[in-house]
Amino acid sequence: MPTVKFTYALRRFFPSLKDTEVNTTSLPDLLQSIDAHYPGIRSYVVDERGALRKHVLIFIDGEVINDRDNLSDAVKENSEVHIMQSLSGG
Repeated sequence: MPTVKFTYALRRFFPSLKDTEVNTTSLPDLLQSIDAHYPGIRSYVVDERGALRKHVLIFIDGEVINDRDNLSDAVKENSEVHIMQSLSGG
């Protein structure tokens, strides 16, 4: 099963976050499954159209996803998915 990992910065909003295994290889379904464990996190990660929000990055097996609009990037059975906030500032 794919494992979803979160950056420490997200714990500010979701204090109980921890590495979580999910039983899906679809990125949209993965986010839905994560939301069942941590209610509200899906809304933090994607907008009302289901597109990735500007302040969030998702990496699958060390590569940033390409499809921020439809989240069609492939998740493999043994993938490691990292969800993190983008950093900005100067």
